[in-house]
Amino acid sequence: MHILMIAPEPFFEPRGTPFSEYHRIRALLALGHTVDLVTYPFGRDVELPGLRVIRCLRPPFIKHIGIGPSWSKVPLDLTLAASAMRLALTTKYDAVHSHEEGGAIGLVLAKLLGVPHLYDMHSSLPQQISNFGHGNKRWLARIFSVLERHMVRRSKVVIVICPQLEEVVRDVDRNARPVLIENAPGSGDLPVEGSGAAVRASLGIAADAPVVLYTGTFEHYQGLDLLFASMAIALRSVPGAKLVLAGGQPAQIEAARVQAAKAGLGGAVIFAGQRPSEEIPAYLDAATALVSPRSTGTNTPLKIYQYLRSGRPVVATRLLTHTQVLDDTNAILTEPTPEGYAEGIVAALVDHERAGRVARQARELAETKYSYEAYLSRTRVAVDRLFAPAQAQAAGDAA
Repeated sequence: MHILMIAPEPFFEPRGTPFSEYHRIRALLALGHTVDLVTYPFGRDVELPGLRVIRCLRPPFIKHIGIGPSWSKVPLDLTLAASAMRLALTTKYDAVHSHEEGGAIGLVLAKLLGVPHLYDMHSSLPQQISNFGHGNKRWLARIFSVLERHMVRRSKVVIVICPQLEEVVRDVDRNARPVLIENAPGSGDLPVEGSGAAVRASLGIAADAPVVLYTGTFEHYQGLDLLFASMAIALRSVPGAKLVLAGGQPAQIEAARVQAAKAGLGGAVIFAGQRPSEEIPAYLDAATALVSPRSTGTNTPLKIYQYLRSGRPVVATRLLTHTQVLDDTNAILTEPTPEGYAEGIVAALVDHERAGRVARQARELAETKYSYEAYLSRTRVAVDRLFAPAQAQAAGDAA
């Protein structure tokens, strides 16, 4: 099948939704389909056999786009819609596959073309409003809620990336059968043993120093304030430990430096900056423990799937954002307080028996439930439902 895909994100950039889109495309290509991707005019070019990337026009004065809702997305989405419309009118497609708010564009084009629409739901749109600090704009949340309900109800297939989003979809339509496809393949390669030595040397870290590693964005919901406060407490028990953060935009890093200094971390914290995705496995190999201090939201962080496969103990807050995947057998879960999280960090660094046990269980989980074969199988289910006749799908639902 020839699929028109709409992605209102920079593609490709090393962050959650673009990673998910990249691996969704890879799976579709592996299943024998071809994809025309219409996306923003930002990001690194990607070449895959069967993929054609079409970038929309860049509106004046917009040079980049951040994570989450922003007014800059409005003119970008208008040019995105124009590019997608042009393609729809000049190329034959068998389906439209839309990500995030691109579903609003996708539904119109699918109806125009008389083909099925797949809505790829990476997050709940109204929840994004509160996650990104716009909770006081209730009118905006209501608009996003109406848009989300429309996309869920009018799409033939809805893909969700975590169990909580399944509940969101069923709240909209109790008869819905969303396809759950976790972002496990987007988690990157396994660390190569010994590769972390070069990372430690480049950062000036001794070979025997305990290293606590954070990877990912520096958005406020990631809980870096909790991490800095907790690390300051943990250093009382493990004074030689280092906290390494791989990620963040330059302005965010400078703000985080100030925050870490106020927490009293001094030379114990190292900002490695945003690293190419191919370098992250070596950073994981350099680590003694991995941290995900996320304090708000419900989506499972993409990094968790890579952490599971790393062979390192994971310290995470005991919140739904983590407990959809993690439990006490495969991670060190803590209360989202500086004291509680510090206790988890110390346990990961000094309780070698516990740290080794949860790391082994985590890798076993990754190799079974979150394998690439499982990902490909779920993608096949979504595609089969997308192209199944309505009568056959109704019969399958009844069965």
